[in-house]
Amino acid sequence: MDTKFSGLPAFIWSVADLLRGEFKQSQYGRIILPFTILRRLECVLAPTKAKVLAEADKCRNMNADAAEKILLNKAGLSFYNTSPMDLGTLGETQVLDNLETYVQSFSPAAREIFEHFSFSEFIEKLDEANLLYVVANKFANIDLSPSTVPNYEMGLIFEELIRRFAESSNETAGEHFTPRDIVRLTTSLVFAGDDEVLSKPGVVRSIYDPTAGRVVFFRRAWNICMNSIRRRGWWALGRNSILNPMPSARAICW
Repeated sequence: MDTKFSGLPAFIWSVADLLRGEFKQSQYGRIILPFTILRRLECVLAPTKAKVLAEADKCRNMNADAAEKILLNKAGLSFYNTSPMDLGTLGETQVLDNLETYVQSFSPAAREIFEHFSFSEFIEKLDEANLLYVVANKFANIDLSPSTVPNYEMGLIFEELIRRFAESSNETAGEHFTPRDIVRLTTSLVFAGDDEVLSKPGVVRSIYDPTAGRVVFFRRAWNICMNSIRRRGWWALGRNSILNPMPSARAICW
């Protein structure tokens, strides 16, 4: 990881100091990971937020599916949020209610992430311990915008947080993630020499990952195929199924 970002995981994980005594070590990640995702999402949405909010008012009486398509288009992303709030504007009173409303204002796919983390349950516990405002404010002051933290570095930061979560839970970090450099190397080796094959019209290739945890190997393999095909102006169609019994693991996959 670039030295510019090397201290960011430790800074984010320092939130654990606030949780000590009120939560078990094994629970730290269930708070820190979703708050990190929440902060990243709102930073990504910031440039188009005003457009989405303006359009959301016009879509209130529309069919839900139609409104979602319009709002996704305005956001220019695969998700959106229709709340004027963010972590820095939750206020000092009714923080729990405001945060719940804010999270519920995400588009369905993004909202599902927080459901898999049981986020509501943990922020209620934070509120009972009088820590919710402090934790939310801590994350509100972390700049996770793509211009400051590019996607690749953000992925490395998140993986480092998962590693720390695994350590605090007395689990093996490898059960949760494989470093991206390893993913890139192994998938590249699998496809080595296949560029000519993938360039032929009508070629069909199935990708099977029997141990798809966060599906990073699948995503990397998919990108290799797509890049090879798009260079020649052709397209690929495919579908992947993720069967993972752990809701939090599905949230991390997102």
